[in-house]
Amino acid sequence: MVKRFIASLGLTILVAGCGRDPVPRQSEAGTDSAVPAVTHDGTRTIVFLGTSITAGLGLDPEQAYPAVIQRKLDSAGFRYQVINAGQSGESSAGALNRIDWILRQAPAVLVIETGANDGLRGQSPQAVQSNIQAIIDRTKSRSPDTEIILAGMQALPNMGSRYVREFVAIYPALAEKNGIRLVPFILEGIGGVDSLNQADGIHPTPRGQEIVAENVWKALLPALSR
Repeated sequence: MVKRFIASLGLTILVAGCGRDPVPRQSEAGTDSAVPAVTHDGTRTIVFLGTSITAGLGLDPEQAYPAVIQRKLDSAGFRYQVINAGQSGESSAGALNRIDWILRQAPAVLVIETGANDGLRGQSPQAVQSNIQAIIDRTKSRSPDTEIILAGMQALPNMGSRYVREFVAIYPALAEKNGIRLVPFILEGIGGVDSLNQADGIHPTPRGQEIVAENVWKALLPALSR
C-alpha cells in the first residue's frame, strides 16, 4: 500500500497544506491555556499534536480520528480524555512552537503527527528531523512520564527519489534513536484510495479517518496497556 501511495499523485498528503479549519472544535486545545494532564474527574489526557490530518479538516469534530479513538478508549474501558491539538497548515516548526504550552501540564500520552506540510513545501528533511527531535527532547525534559508516539509520513514523489528516501527515513530513525513508539505511515490504507478521501481528493472521509484511527490505535494500545 505504501508503494501504491508513492506511485500515485500523492494527493492525500496535501491535507496538511490546505488552509485552516473553519469549524471550531470543542475538543481542540487552545493556545491560551495549558492542556490538562488530568481532568476534573481524575481522567488522564492523550494529546494529539498534528496537522489537518489530526484536525479532521472538512469533517465534523466527532469524525476526526482523535474522536474515533476516544470512542475506542471508552468502549475498551480506558479512562482517558482525548485532546485534539491538530492545526491545519502547520509545519514541524509550528508544532515545535506550540509544544511548550501543551507541556505546561504533562499529558499521559503525546501523539506527534507533523512534517507533511514540510514535505509538501520541499523543506529540508534534516530541518524537519531537527524540529521533531526538539519536540521529543522538550517532552522528555519537561514531562518525562509522558508516553510519546510518532506518526510517520511520506513525501510527494515529484520531490525526487532522493528527497523521498530522506524524508521517509526521518520517522523510523527518530523512533529508534529515542526509544519511542512509531506509527510507520499514518495514511496506510488511505493514500491514493479515492473512495476514502473527500470530493477534493485530498482529505480523508469519515471512513478514511476511521482507518487512520486504526493505524494509530495499533501503537497506542500497547502504550496504554503498559
